[in-house]
Amino acid sequence: MANDAGSDAAIWRGMTRAQLDAAYDNGTAVANSAQIRDGWTERSARVRERFPAMLDLAYGPKPRNRIDIFPCGRAGAPLFVFIHGGYWQRNSKEIFACMAEGPLARGFDVAMIGYTLAPDATLTEIVTETHEAIRWLRREGPAHGVGRAKLVVSGWSAGGHLTAMALGLDEVDAGLAISGIYDVEPCRLNYLNEKLKMTAVEALAMSPIRHLPSKWTPTTVAFGIGELPEIRRQGREYHQARCDAGLPNRLLALETHNHFSILEELATPDGKLTAALSSLVEK
Repeated sequence: MANDAGSDAAIWRGMTRAQLDAAYDNGTAVANSAQIRDGWTERSARVRERFPAMLDLAYGPKPRNRIDIFPCGRAGAPLFVFIHGGYWQRNSKEIFACMAEGPLARGFDVAMIGYTLAPDATLTEIVTETHEAIRWLRREGPAHGVGRAKLVVSGWSAGGHLTAMALGLDEVDAGLAISGIYDVEPCRLNYLNEKLKMTAVEALAMSPIRHLPSKWTPTTVAFGIGELPEIRRQGREYHQARCDAGLPNRLLALETHNHFSILEELATPDGKLTAALSSLVEK
């Protein structure tokens, strides 16, 4: 568990517990984050109303082991698989359906993955669930008209971490990790571990920067210039680690964007993240 919140001792890169808490508090850092999430929810409800045929498809036995599929209508389309954020302990796939708008307009089928949240699941269990969801899409997706062509896994915030953890899967052809966490040790030491309950051993095992895959999977690592310094540092260091290992990687630092506004670059057909997604399947 994390150290006492009242301690003045440095526990991570010169930061006290209070400073480390603030360094990973994206909601407080963006004053209107709650309103932004409310807007996503409203927009996403309209998207789900347009695509009612393949909602909440079960890939596992637990209540959140569900996938929503939104087909673009083009035969042989690549599949964009999105994993939502919320620090592994909040939000749901339903909130993020509006992020399918950009990929759909660019000729991608889209799948939104749900997963069990902490504390009802450990981080190890969450990673296992998302891997099974991706495998299900390859195995069962063709029966639903998707998943025969290239598959790009993507996610935002905690979903960026889960994206990085999936890059070594045989089923994955490319990755787009947005505003992710790639070394979860600081999360073990701050307020997030109150629900995650990670040990040092689990934090090491669940940090993708410590276990780079050998598979050659083209990946884009993106973050906003207006994000918290720790989020920017995590993205830069993960990008450099992949480059040092000889893995194909592009760093995309988006000016003006914070942790929440960055997703508008995915939700629109001409967004910078949508363009990066298209580039990944054109390679």
